[in-house]
Amino acid sequence: MIESESPKVIKENCLRLLVRREHSQQELLDKLSVKGFDRAEVVKVVDDLAEQGWQSDQRFAESYARYRIKKGYGPIKISYELYQRGIDCFDLECALLDIADDWMELLEQIYHKKYADDKMLSNKEWLKRNRFLQQRGFSGEMINTLFKRLKLQTNY
Repeated sequence: MIESESPKVIKENCLRLLVRREHSQQELLDKLSVKGFDRAEVVKVVDDLAEQGWQSDQRFAESYARYRIKKGYGPIKISYELYQRGIDCFDLECALLDIADDWMELLEQIYHKKYADDKMLSNKEWLKRNRFLQQRGFSGEMINTLFKRLKLQTNY
């Protein structure tokens, strides 16, 4: 590859990725580094694309968070996944408002979608349901609040 063409080729690859979906800067860097591009050159091109508005970590985070909330994931898991993608701080509450009023409402929706029965449950079954909700990224405090509410409603 000719040195003077390298930034142009990097930019074309970045735009090709960005046309499909939003990407974080870290995702673009990782994907293009795997393709064999020099990381320092990729950083320059990605920074230029961010300045021009083609790439935005904020847009990526909003899009990603909305997508994961709609899939039924909680704040802990989504925050961790964003962190893995190079997003350190993002307000999940804004993304949540499009889907539900608060995390407890979303948690209750997830629970009732998965577990529609209202029969008496053993401790083993409560623990199983607790693990499921924790794996979805909801805190123990949120899950306990939901379970207390459910037990009061059904007199378990």
